[in-house]
Amino acid sequence: MARKAPGDRPALTHIDSRGEARMVDVSEKPATERVAVAEGRVVMARETLELIVSGNAKKGDVLGTARIAGIMAAKRTAELIPLCHPLALSKVVLDITPDEALPGCVVRATVKVTGPTGVEMEALTAVSVACLTIYDMVKAAERGIRIEGIHLVEKKGGKSGHYRA
Repeated sequence: MARKAPGDRPALTHIDSRGEARMVDVSEKPATERVAVAEGRVVMARETLELIVSGNAKKGDVLGTARIAGIMAAKRTAELIPLCHPLALSKVVLDITPDEALPGCVVRATVKVTGPTGVEMEALTAVSVACLTIYDMVKAAERGIRIEGIHLVEKKGGKSGHYRA
């Protein structure tokens, strides 16, 4: 839990008293079940979405590949984000839903662990990499694809309790 700084703002837990970056010591925190859900969107032309849904993208199964990339990224978050703790994740679910109204895809990751620290970064990393994979696999068909709205939807567990956006 973040210490309170002057003015009742939470202190940044990754910054020590000298203002230097540090990894937070979680050794005294109890292992509890923690779940985080993150979401983002990949917005594209209808024709590009049709390529994905029909399975006719030149690079192959876009949604299946993006799903696996997101799961792999969640498992490697500590290697990508400098001060994240390596975690033994117990569950990573990546749902990618084509959405004609965008048009594009809604990417949602649910990550679960039993441990002393949360999995928000793992869920956000999973969504980010899945979105980037979708972009990579269809960029030849459309360069104007946009990745938007990556955010934490919900987190449960730990001392700070339940959060829902």
